Amino acid sequence: MECQVRVLLFAKAREIAGVADDLVEIPRRIHPGELIEIIVQKYRLEDIKDNFILAVNQEFVGGSEALELKDNDEIAVIPPLSGGIYS
Repeated sequence: MECQVRVLLFAKAREIAGVADDLVEIPRRIHPGELIEIIVQKYRLEDIKDNFILAVNQEFVGGSEALELKDNDEIAVIPPLSGGIYS
């Protein structure tokens, strides 16, 4: 069974994908690795796939335990940020 979630893309992920946010149908129960692969393929993020983290409803995703998603959840794609005031 699938649900509709909002994918939010930031920084380099937004630049590559060409969109800031999108609605996507994905399985309600999914492992983090599978979710990453879906996002990498859909938004052509192969070049940064090893350099971003995901957050679901503002909580970072990690480990291998399956996620239980529901309609209107938010998935944020957060690549590393560069720059800053320190050198």
